[in-house]
Amino acid sequence: MSQFRSLPLYPLPTSASYFEPLQELPAHVKENSPAILVLTDLRQQMAITIEPGVSIDWALKRMKTVGVRLLFVVGTEKEVLGIITSSDIQGEKPVRLHTELGLRRAEMVVRDIMTSREELEALNIDDVLNASVGDIIATLCSVGRRHALVLDDEPRYGQPAIRGIFSASQISKQIGRPIDIPGAATTFAELEVALNR
Repeated sequence: MSQFRSLPLYPLPTSASYFEPLQELPAHVKENSPAILVLTDLRQQMAITIEPGVSIDWALKRMKTVGVRLLFVVGTEKEVLGIITSSDIQGEKPVRLHTELGLRRAEMVVRDIMTSREELEALNIDDVLNASVGDIIATLCSVGRRHALVLDDEPRYGQPAIRGIFSASQISKQIGRPIDIPGAATTFAELEVALNR
């Protein structure tokens, strides 16, 4: 070990935090810009997750704290069980659960109102790499959804995994105008109807 040197150590400041992955999306894009410029890439931006047994109010608080509107619901092996959005929590589903099952809001957990994996569809990264921002907007409009997941091959798992997510609200910020998604579900009940068409 004589060829190596010991590095100096310093006290950790009381206000020390930690680095997190940060993806800097371009502030301004056009509809003919490459779609990849509006993708929240989970290789660069950490996925925000939640467990299925957590209360819906805690899930909403987590969304507000980290500044997102969608959480991945994950199991013990980090497998995606579904997604939950702020619209799910603040929409009609909790009211319907209360009416139909007599559940109080404090008793409702994420699994009660999440959109399960079986109900989700995703784009393929190969298609996305050859698409424009306008293509993504057209896709969101055609399916009446505010989010689209993107799959890519993940060598560590030997199967496709969620590489990223498109968000209509994020795209709207980047193109500098609102995006009207015709028929977009704003509540879980509306999403459920849309998915069952």
